[in-house]
Amino acid sequence: MHSDRRSKAYEFGVEAFLNFAVENLLTTTHIRCPCVKCVNLKLFGVGIIRDHVYFNGIDQSYKNWTFHGEPWEATTNANRNVEEDDGHSRYSFVSKEIDMDDNDFGDFGSDPYEFANVIGDGDQPVYPGCRKYTKLSALVKLYNLKAKHGMSDVCFTELLILQGDLLPEGNTIPTSMYEAKKTLCALGLSYEKMHACPNDCILYRKEYEDSTNCPTCGISRWKEGKDSILKEGVPAKVVWYFPPIPRFKRMFQSHETAKSLT
Repeated sequence: MHSDRRSKAYEFGVEAFLNFAVENLLTTTHIRCPCVKCVNLKLFGVGIIRDHVYFNGIDQSYKNWTFHGEPWEATTNANRNVEEDDGHSRYSFVSKEIDMDDNDFGDFGSDPYEFANVIGDGDQPVYPGCRKYTKLSALVKLYNLKAKHGMSDVCFTELLILQGDLLPEGNTIPTSMYEAKKTLCALGLSYEKMHACPNDCILYRKEYEDSTNCPTCGISRWKEGKDSILKEGVPAKVVWYFPPIPRFKRMFQSHETAKSLT
């Protein structure tokens, strides 16, 4: 992964990776691309992925190939309970700060052990000696800035790299968008996007799922461009639905919070 992309070592590594992925996923056409631009968000065939990792380079933070058949790494403290500190949940700050705008990795939080491991990051200072921010709280703050100001994934990755360079040696800031999303998505804060009428008449779901115009006001489902031409496939309005079940699962992982909820 760290070799020169023109070297034989890199060439052998790419082929070994592709063979590993094909053997485990049993497909050659629908494989997540681990290049620095796709960061496992897009599916391609083997040929395109090979081109991407040569032209763009591979995401070097992707060390455990979980999207290509390698099992999750287990940690010794994975099964510990999330305890309370000073009467407050150790992850209570997340509910106040987080404002995620992507769900590309699905619900990592379906595994309570994975969630416990991520919460463990909340104990790590963002750099040795720092008392104000932990790795998780700093990442949440940075991700909020991304969502608030509409940063692209590439811009956010570069910001993370710059932050890592500015902070003292030994800091725990992620070095890529993939690594940041993997951490945050493990919190289980999933959501669903639904197309809606711009006038708030209906949601395009159930019986209206295939409709292109609102049955109440007649306005189009699709966004109108500057040339007054409808952009088919681009919704005029999208609302977010936050399912309560994953949130209850997180709350019930703390004995104290579960007692209060009950």
